[in-house]
Amino acid sequence: MELPALRPLKDRVYRGLWLAWLTANLTMWTHDVAAAWLMTQLTDSAVMVALVQTASTLPVFLLGIASGAMADIVDRRLWFAGTQAWVCVTALLLALLALADGLNAQLLLVLTFVNGIGLAARWPVFSAIVPDVVPKPHLPAALALGGISMNLSRVIGPVIAGALLASAGPAVVFVLNAMMAAVAFGLIWRWKSEPRPSALPGERFVGAMRVGLQHVRQSPRMRVVIARVFLFFLQASALLALLPLIARSTGHGAAMYTAMMSCLGAGAIAAALQFPRWRERLDRDQFVRYGTMAHAVLSTLIVSLPTPWIVLPAVALLGAAWISTANSLVLSAQQALPNWVRARGMSIYQMALMGGTAIGAGLWGQVAGWTTVPAAVTAAALAGVMALYATRRWSVEGGGDPDLSPQPPRAVTGVALDIAPDEGPVMVVIEYLIDPTRATEFARVMQSTRRARLRQGALSWGLFKDAGVPGRYVEYFVDECWVEHLRRHERFTAADDELRAQRLAFHLGSQPPAVKRYVAETLAAEPSMPL
Repeated sequence: MELPALRPLKDRVYRGLWLAWLTANLTMWTHDVAAAWLMTQLTDSAVMVALVQTASTLPVFLLGIASGAMADIVDRRLWFAGTQAWVCVTALLLALLALADGLNAQLLLVLTFVNGIGLAARWPVFSAIVPDVVPKPHLPAALALGGISMNLSRVIGPVIAGALLASAGPAVVFVLNAMMAAVAFGLIWRWKSEPRPSALPGERFVGAMRVGLQHVRQSPRMRVVIARVFLFFLQASALLALLPLIARSTGHGAAMYTAMMSCLGAGAIAAALQFPRWRERLDRDQFVRYGTMAHAVLSTLIVSLPTPWIVLPAVALLGAAWISTANSLVLSAQQALPNWVRARGMSIYQMALMGGTAIGAGLWGQVAGWTTVPAAVTAAALAGVMALYATRRWSVEGGGDPDLSPQPPRAVTGVALDIAPDEGPVMVVIEYLIDPTRATEFARVMQSTRRARLRQGALSWGLFKDAGVPGRYVEYFVDECWVEHLRRHERFTAADDELRAQRLAFHLGSQPPAVKRYVAETLAAEPSMPL
C-alpha cells in the first residue's frame, strides 16, 4: 500500500532533488564529526574543539540573507549545483592536507568555515526549489520528506564517519565527502529547471537583500512564523546541547549518546510518515501548540528519570514532537512567500532557527553551569510553555493560505517620455473618490494595500484625504527607480489582484481611479558662492 507521505518521491524530478539533498546533508554530518575528531588530535584546547561547531554554523548568520538574495536573482539550478561544487573542492583540499599532514588547528577552523559557506548557501535555494517542482497539494509531504532526509543523515552520517575514523582516519572521510558532493552535483545538474521569464534586467544584489528583509517585515504571517521558530528552538536547544551530559548521567556513556541520537532521528522519521493522516485532524497551529507542549513534557521527563527504558522511548517521542512543530512552521513560511522572494524569506527563517538554537545552547548551558543539567532543561521547558501561552493569539495559519500564484504583468500606460532603467525614484499617485460613510472600511483595505506595496519593494507609502472634497483620497508610493517600478508589476499575485478589486469596489464613477507617475528630476549643482 502506498504511503501518502512518500507520494512526492514518485515524481522523477523531486526524487532526484531529494536524493541530492540527502547526499548533501550526509556531507555536512560526516564533515562535522571528522573535523571535531581531527581537532582533538591537533590540540588539547577545549575551546578550539568547540569552535569547530561555531565555524560550521557561523556562515548561516553572516551570509544567510545574502545567499537567499543570490538564490532569487540567479538561476537556482546553477546556484544549487555551485554550492555542491564548493563543498566538493573544500573536501578535496582538506583530504590532501590531511594526507600530507599539513593541517593545524587554525587551518582546520578556516576550512571548516569555508565548507560552512557552501552549506549556508544551499539551504535557501533548496527551500525555494521544492515549491517549484511539487504541486501545492503535495507540498506538506515534500517538506516532511526534507525533514526525513535531514534526520536520516543525522543517523547515518555520524555512523559512517565514526567507522571510517576508527579504521582509516579523517582524510578518508574528507575523500568520501568530496565524492558525495560530486554525486549531489551530478544529480542537481541533471535537473532542467524552468526559466523565470522576464524582459527586465536582474535585481541588484544589495537591493534584493533590502526587498527580502522588507517583504518579511511587512508580512504578518512571516513575522509570526519567524518569532515562533526562534522561540521554539530557543526552548528545544537545551536538551540537544546538553544531550551528551544527559547520556553520561545514565551511566552508559557514548553508547547511550549514540542510541539517543538514533532514537531522536527515528522518532522524527516515523512522525513525518504520519503527517498526511494527522493533518486531516489538526491544523498547523495545533501542531505547533501540541508539539511545543509535548517537547517540554518529554524533556522534563528525560532529565527527571534518566534510565534507558524511559529515556530512549521518550527521546523517540520527542523527535516526533520536534519535527511536527518544525515542519508546520516551515510549511507556513513556504505558503506565505511568493516565488520571486522565496529564497530570501526562507534564508531569514533559517537565520531565526539557527539564532534560537545558538542563543539557547549558550543560555541553557550557562544555566546548567550555575545549577544542574536537569534544572536547565526543566527551566527551558517551562520558558517554552510560558512563551507559548503569552503568544497564544499568534497564528501561523491565519485563516488560510493566500493565493500567491503569479499573475501576468499589466502594461504601464500613460508614459510619454523615454525613461532610462536606473532613473528615479519613481512616485506613483492614485486618486480615489469614495462614499465618505465607508471611510472606515476603506482605511482597513488601504492598510492591507500599504503592506502589499511595501512587500513588493516600494520605498515608502502614504494615504492623504482631500480637506476640501469629502471622500477624495490620494494614495502615493515610491519605487527605487524605473526598472524597479516595472519589476513590481511582475511581482503581482492572485492575492494582490484580489486586493486591487477590493480597492476598486470603493471607487465611485464609471472610470477607474486616475494613476499618475512621476520620475525624480536631477537638478544641476548650484554654483559655489564667491569668497
